[in-house]
Amino acid sequence: MKTTLPAAPFAIACCFVALASTALPAQADSGKVSPWITAAVADGGSTEILVVLSEQADLRSASAVPELSARRRAVRDALWETAQRSQQALRARLDAAGVPYRSFSIVNALHIPNAGAALVAELAARPDVARIEANPRTRRALPQPSAGSKAGQLESVEWNVSLIRAPEMWAAGHTGQGIVVGNQDTGFDWSHPALKQQYRGWNGTSADHDYSWHDAIHSGGGVCGPDSPTPCDDYGHGTLTVGVSIGDDGGANKIGVAPGARWIGCRNMEQGWGTPATYLECLEFFLAPYPVGGTPAQGNPAMAPDVTNNSWTCPPDEGCSWDTLQAAIEAQRAAGIMTVVAAGNDGPSCSTVQDPPAIYDAAFSVGATDSGDGISSFSGRGPVAIDGSGRMKPDICAPGDNIRSSAPGGDYAAASGTSLAAPHVAGAVALLWSASPALRGRIDLTEQALARSAVDLYSTECGDPGDAVPNNVYGWGRLDAMAAHWIFGDGFETGAPWAWSTMVP
Repeated sequence: MKTTLPAAPFAIACCFVALASTALPAQADSGKVSPWITAAVADGGSTEILVVLSEQADLRSASAVPELSARRRAVRDALWETAQRSQQALRARLDAAGVPYRSFSIVNALHIPNAGAALVAELAARPDVARIEANPRTRRALPQPSAGSKAGQLESVEWNVSLIRAPEMWAAGHTGQGIVVGNQDTGFDWSHPALKQQYRGWNGTSADHDYSWHDAIHSGGGVCGPDSPTPCDDYGHGTLTVGVSIGDDGGANKIGVAPGARWIGCRNMEQGWGTPATYLECLEFFLAPYPVGGTPAQGNPAMAPDVTNNSWTCPPDEGCSWDTLQAAIEAQRAAGIMTVVAAGNDGPSCSTVQDPPAIYDAAFSVGATDSGDGISSFSGRGPVAIDGSGRMKPDICAPGDNIRSSAPGGDYAAASGTSLAAPHVAGAVALLWSASPALRGRIDLTEQALARSAVDLYSTECGDPGDAVPNNVYGWGRLDAMAAHWIFGDGFETGAPWAWSTMVP
């Protein structure tokens, strides 16, 4: 007999208790349900779930729109229309039963914060539901700031910024101007002296956080509280990472790669703990930002960032399905938003690039090197095994050992991790696109430029022959921002023939 949803929230709770020892009914397609959920709802338990619908938006036409702003609008509209239409019947059912949920369009899915066996069974039996995924609180070890220091050398440039030749780009007049870098992380100390002037929500005299900040933490929230109306960091990690991409206090602390770029932020973790739903919420916000306290219906694709830094992971061994976030990353790419991702800190073994979103082909994944261009022991290695692809990862490496950056409270601190390597690449993209505006949003060409210009580094680990680039340790090698610009140069703007025409498709 088909299980029906009760008509009131209290009845729902009672029903879940009554079914304490009931397995999923036979008519429910148990193959749709994550084993993590099956275990969680056994014996009367309940858990958070993500309900992924069968119909997903076809973005092929939208992604082919040549003009970038129109492409972003077309991608967002295609996602929104698909979700609003295809979720209608399911949302009506949940509304009638008093079941709370949050709707997503970047992946056509619903987040339900409390589901028991009966609800899971009914949802799994629906033909419009493709699968039901877990929404666990996940956490890989994130680097935290070491003991801070406000001291710096006058007009100093950090070694890592110099190593990737960012100052040479600045000298040529390319500082990231006109480019917006999105960051989803533990939050941000937006008023930090190395970050404030670059924050898009600051106009030089006052702050307006609409379209530049979103908090995906809706309960708890640590020292920031839930739904913080202003950027706040309860862990320190986000303030570190954004500093590497754009940080500069105008004097003694030149810590960032693209000090002329602007940044916006989304908090996806509470004290280092995130969920697939909070990650999706931030990805959706970046696709079409909306006002503080607003809803995705108010989203404006014209306010989207150009490139996003993602120094976080969603570990499958903690219950995150490896494919839950894939469609969201692909939607970002379809909209011309480049997704830069930390490769993870699970090295030195092979096949340790193992967590979304670093495993995806649509993401540009970054490993970590030290000041001598040696691979950091913690840096994740390829090939990707968890999805059966055997994909070579990381795509590239950047400095990630003992990186000095901004820390909450106006301080500065050092930390190590691929979390610190990835924002070097996000900043380099900002430099490259500010130098060649016609390249903005052309992600395939941008990835090729970064790859082909990287400093060749070789490995005999993880099946690598010792004389091949790319490889499963360094990818295409160590980032070189100036060399990436040389590949394109002014020829990209004028239509002159140059090296990119010979690059791999």
